[in-house]
Formats: sequence, structure tokens, C-alpha cells
Amino acid sequence: MIPIQSILQGGVLAALWMFSSQLLAQGADVAAIAPVVHANEANATFMMWATVLVTFMAIPGLALFYGGLVRSKNALSVLMQVFMVFSLIVLLWAIYGYSLAFGGGDNPFFGSLSKVFLLGVTMDSVVPTFTQNVFIPEYLFITYQSTFAGICCAIVVGSFAERIKFSAVLAFMVIWFTFSYIPIAHMIWDPAGFLKQNGGVGIDFAGGNVVHLNAAMAGLVGSYFVSKRMGYGQEAMPPHNLTFTMVGACMLWVGWFGFNAGSNLEASGSAFLAFINTMLAAAAAVLSWSAAEALFRGKASMLGAASGAVAGLVAITPACGNVGPMGAIVIGLVSGVICMWAVSKLKKILRADDTLDVFGIHGIGGILGGLLLAFFNAPELGGQAPAGYSMMTQFFIQLKDILVTACWSGVVSVFAFKLIDLTLGLRVKEEAEREGLDIHSHGERAYND
Repeated sequence: MIPIQSILQGGVLAALWMFSSQLLAQGADVAAIAPVVHANEANATFMMWATVLVTFMAIPGLALFYGGLVRSKNALSVLMQVFMVFSLIVLLWAIYGYSLAFGGGDNPFFGSLSKVFLLGVTMDSVVPTFTQNVFIPEYLFITYQSTFAGICCAIVVGSFAERIKFSAVLAFMVIWFTFSYIPIAHMIWDPAGFLKQNGGVGIDFAGGNVVHLNAAMAGLVGSYFVSKRMGYGQEAMPPHNLTFTMVGACMLWVGWFGFNAGSNLEASGSAFLAFINTMLAAAAAVLSWSAAEALFRGKASMLGAASGAVAGLVAITPACGNVGPMGAIVIGLVSGVICMWAVSKLKKILRADDTLDVFGIHGIGGILGGLLLAFFNAPELGGQAPAGYSMMTQFFIQLKDILVTACWSGVVSVFAFKLIDLTLGLRVKEEAEREGLDIHSHGERAYND
């Protein structure tokens, strides 16, 4: 005979078992539908450091690289333009840029207004990486992407340095960021984007089109609208501090690891591939630019070596997560030579006073890297493409993306510069240009005797 106490205990245990089973089942269902940040937080930590590195690229890296290349009377103005533009765009990205680029919806050219002022984004919000069921915090993704937008706009200022109004720079950046950077980023990187959906998928791993070619086209158009510097082509305008330029190039090189490897959004194989490719391409371009300079000009210059590093970094940017290390070396070697030709010969053909050679390095480098990617992505050349990959098919997809980016940015830039020229005016007065923009625009000097 079973005691009544045992029966009651058994019933209680059975009820507890059923209740706990139901809770576990509900918990499993919730876990299945609610994405969570990767458990070990490694990806989040990796992306935080990548964001810091890209910020380091812009301020102080790009600022010093540009600041050393201009004349001493304009050094502070360039530092100020890079600093202010980066700060302005980071704020605009949070207010509406992120929403219009990555805010969802099915519009092929813009996102949506669902996340303006970061509405709905919380500490628990996450976004997917490129691996299924792996996520990173949305605040982190927003911050990382803001640095891309900020440095892209800051790159543009190098094309018309030493003669443009400070107010015109800021006004242009607001317009161009809104109508060129945002839609290009959406078209290329967002799943609903025009270039993602129309005629195959182009590859732009870290921004060869979105950042470099986009900025270069704006700079080239700006150099025409603002016109040439007084005395350009008639008097020497050497860089005033190549030490600054070399230090800035080194900072860009270091920060570029965050730019390229961080674009993988997680610490996995593609990030490590992008990391080594970034190192190799930059080193190869330094050597090839310097070798070409020694061959054709008799001497290898520090300016050439620094410019070569940036050219290699730009060229590998769209390809860094797809080509193999040997392919990265070839891309670096080719970019060093071709970009040197662009800043010395193509610039004269275009008849543009592109002050700091933005188009010759960022534009030509970005185009070159995007096109060479189509070949070195092939498995037989060490790339990561799947079996059955067609080089020529991908080449024409890459070419299409390049043409769309160049045309879009160019057209937006024409309208933006024309509008500003009719309202604020683009260029400082003659006496201000002679005196220097440091004193005229900011009431300060980079150097005091």
C-alpha cells in the first residue's frame, strides 16, 4: 500500500516537472525569434577597436597628411576643415544619415525615416553580421559607419584646399552627404539597394566605391568649380612640412586595419584576410611608387613613398576580404605605378588643380582595386570566389558599380557647388588667398615666429 504522503509528493513533483518543461519550451521559442549579441562579446570588442582605428585615420591621420602638403599659411585651415567636417558628418549620420542608409524599407536608393534621431534604437538593439545568427550591438554599428561617412567627406576637402571659403565647405558637405554619400552607401551595401538588386552583386568590401571614388568625384568637380589657385603652374607650391605628411600617412596605414578588417563586422576569417591584405598592398605600393619615381625622375621621394602607401591602401579597400595575399601584393604594386602616373600625367590632361591629388589617388586607386578584384577573386588566383566563378562577368558588374558611383557623385556635386556658388560663394577674395586662409578664415596661424 502506497502512503498518501508519497502520492501527494509525486503529484507535486509531476506538476513542477510539467510547469518547468513549459517554461523551457517557451524560452526556446523566444530564443529562436529574438537575436542576441554573440555570447562571448569578442565581435563587439573587435568592432569597438575598429571604430577607434577609423576615427584615428581621420583625426589626426588624414588631417596631418593633408596639413603637411599645403603651404604653411594654409596649414591650419586644412586641419580645421578635416576636423570640422568629420564632426559635422558624425552628427548628421546619427540624426538622419543612418536611417536613410540602413533604416530598412524596399526603396532602391534610400532607406527609410524609421530611425531618424535613432528612434527605436536601444542598448539591446542588434544588427546582423555576415554570419547567420551572429549579431553586434546596433549602437556600435551606427558609430562604426559614422566614421566611414565622416572620413569620406573629409577626403573631399583636399581637392580644393587653399582657396575655398570655410562656410562653403560646410554647406557643400551637408548637401553632398545627404544626396550622394547616403544613397551610394545604401545602393551598394544595403540588401535593398539598387546595385545589390539590379544585374548581379558587385563587391565593395570596405568602400572603394562608397568612400574613395565617391569622394574623388566630388573633389574633382570641386576643383573645377573653385578654379585654380593663384599662381598655379607659374610658381612653386611645395608642401611645407613633409614630416607631418609622413606621420599622417603612417596613421592612415594603422587606422586602415580598422577600416578594412572591421568591415567584416566580426573577428572571423575574412577579417584576418583583410588584415594581411591591407598590410601587404600598402607595402607593395610604397615600393612600386618609389621604384617608378627613381626610374623616371632619378630619385625616390618621401612624398612619393607616403603617397604610394595611401594609393595601395585605397586600391586594396574594395578587394581586401576577397582576394588572396599574393593578389593583394599585385594590386599594391600596380596601384603604386598607376596612381603615380595619375597625379603626374593624368592631372595635367584633366587640367584640374586638384590640390592634394584626391582624384589621382582615391579615385584612380578605388577604380583600379574594384576592377582588379574581379580577376584576383578567382580561386585559381588565390581568391575566395566559389567554383564556377566568371572573371569577366564579375568585371562588368564591378565596372557598372564604378560608373554608377562616378556619375551619381559627379552630378550631385555639380548641383551642390553651383547652388553654393550662387548663394554663399565658393572662393575667398584675392587678398585673402594671398594672406592665407589660416588668418583670413580662422584668425590664427599654424606657426608663430
